[in-house]
Amino acid sequence: MTISSKNARQHPSIPLWRNRDYVLLWSGQTISTIGGSVSLLAFPLLVLAVTGSALQSSIALALRTLPRTLSMFFAGALVDRWDRKRVMIACDIGRALSIASIPLALGLGHLTFAQLCFNAFLEGTLQSFFEVAYSSSLGQVVSGEQLSAAMGQEEVVEGITTLLGPSLAGLLYGVASLLPFLADAISYTASFVTLFLIRTPFQQVRTDARRHLVLEIREGFAWMWRQPVLRTMNLVSSVGALIIPGSTLVLIVLAKQQHASDALLGAVVACGGIGALISSLLSPLIQRTLHVGRAILITRWAFALLWPLYMLLPHFWLLGIVEFLIGFADPIEDVPYFSYRLAIIPDHLRGRVISACRLFTSVSNPLGLLLTGWSLEHWGQSPPSLLPAWC
Repeated sequence: MTISSKNARQHPSIPLWRNRDYVLLWSGQTISTIGGSVSLLAFPLLVLAVTGSALQSSIALALRTLPRTLSMFFAGALVDRWDRKRVMIACDIGRALSIASIPLALGLGHLTFAQLCFNAFLEGTLQSFFEVAYSSSLGQVVSGEQLSAAMGQEEVVEGITTLLGPSLAGLLYGVASLLPFLADAISYTASFVTLFLIRTPFQQVRTDARRHLVLEIREGFAWMWRQPVLRTMNLVSSVGALIIPGSTLVLIVLAKQQHASDALLGAVVACGGIGALISSLLSPLIQRTLHVGRAILITRWAFALLWPLYMLLPHFWLLGIVEFLIGFADPIEDVPYFSYRLAIIPDHLRGRVISACRLFTSVSNPLGLLLTGWSLEHWGQSPPSLLPAWC
């Protein structure tokens, strides 16, 4: 399966790491993603400390994913209309201010569950717009022949993030509960600065006349549905999103139940980053060996076989092995599939089609998190008692 793009003519001879704008984009998003992962793990820890309830923690986490469902109907269409770079900068500013309000309220002694829910919802909304704009823009910053390599670097970032983020979160949260959120606010500022310095336009010149927003949304969804690979992957991913997003909350509750330290929790989650990083570095070899369909099947079977081990292994530290294997499996699918998806979508439809694709998991994610919290609350916190809720 060959990946091509109209953008291939724009940067025909510039090596990926000599592409100034790509390096700026990659470095800014690496810093921002690591910062986001630090607060992502610290957030449920803080909610648990404030409320003492796994169910309320899952509600707050669900509110962070719920905007994906609410905004995905129109975020893609709006991103295709607006300047993508300006959208990303505005989202970074908003997220920095939102996350900075948490340590401010915590320092003043006025942090409440209601504020945490508001922060989670606002963060999720801005992140939804940012991610659609970013995913739609990448094909403009790199050439078509560099797209797979750029996607491989995205997985490297994910691996680095999973490796460093939890460790930093455990370390910073152990020193002071406000530090992970300060670090995240700073990381969004770094992303804003690098975006401001990028010169390449994030979209092609728009020539089509604007129509009713509903018609434009329908056009993107219809285009996606006519692609058999995209349609099948979205349906499969919506099922997986009922379970996989709750794994972090399960790990946190199991760590507390088994009296594991925050540092050990961070180390276990970081094992997933090690696996993802190794797999990402091997992605060129893997892509030469596996086509898109086979890579997807291997990854999905790995998830199905490994996830139940969260609830069956007797010692918390053994879950580091599970995290490593899941982290290793993830890029096997992501690099070829996302490269293929981005390459086949016309630029003027990218925001809408990517939104249509993400709509499937955005519906399942909050439902899965609520189901995880309900299971932990009503079935108990020991691994054997969790299993019946998922069978």
